[in-house]
Amino acid sequence: MKGLILAGGHGTRLHPITLGVSKQLLPVYDKPMIYYPLSVLMLAGITDIQIISSPDDLPLFRRLLRDGSELGLSLSYAEQDKPRGLADAFRIGADHIGDDSVALVLGDNIFHGPGFSGMLQGSAADIDGCVLFGYPVRDPERYGVGEVDARGRLVGLEEKPARPRSNLAITGLYLYDNTVLDIVRDLRPSARGELEITDVNRVYLERGRAELISLGRGFVWLDTGTHDALTEASQYVQILEHRQGVRIACLEEIAWRMGFIDQEACHRLGRRLAQSPYGQYVMEVTAAG
Repeated sequence: MKGLILAGGHGTRLHPITLGVSKQLLPVYDKPMIYYPLSVLMLAGITDIQIISSPDDLPLFRRLLRDGSELGLSLSYAEQDKPRGLADAFRIGADHIGDDSVALVLGDNIFHGPGFSGMLQGSAADIDGCVLFGYPVRDPERYGVGEVDARGRLVGLEEKPARPRSNLAITGLYLYDNTVLDIVRDLRPSARGELEITDVNRVYLERGRAELISLGRGFVWLDTGTHDALTEASQYVQILEHRQGVRIACLEEIAWRMGFIDQEACHRLGRRLAQSPYGQYVMEVTAAG
């Protein structure tokens, strides 16, 4: 399975702090925002990943993450000159995806919960159709919403409905088989001129090939698109890391524990950041084995 991270857009809801830098490069407590969606793909076992962003911001992502080889990854970069909707990522990334299945994660989404890696790997294995992830929210009218029947099967999808039939918001993590490229190729822009991810998902649903996994109690999903949400995400990460003594979305540790790099390489990466608590943590966990 290939991975895509959509890290474009203008971040207008975060102005003025995004006037000079990509939203996905802003800090969420102790690390850049892009670390969080990248860690999701890594936890799914995906190592071949393309980051899609604006021409102005791509050099900054390259400077931060380079080619990914130090983490056992293969990172490539592609331009989206202007926002055309989430589904545009599949048109941009078609050559990267090739004949494989694909996972798309939005660059401003944060996921955290027990057993998440195993859930992702199980969902990504031999995928036939699409897998969506739902999360219960108090204000579903702000999101795409998934409706399920009494047996938990996905039966409907609505985009920001005035009267939601469910409180399950569709999160910014999507898994697809290779059929998604054919679907997006024939997709027409919506009334607002964008290629809508909900329209892609509806095609799978109509074909009986869409599954919704509900991320229930114990899971956290955060969309960091506003000032308040960004602050809340930073506070969540800070509290959890301080109380549990672990780092969320620590790429070096994940790469080591997933077997992408060995213990020595992970410790060496931590040593380069030794003046920061983040680097000290990486060295400590590798020293402890």
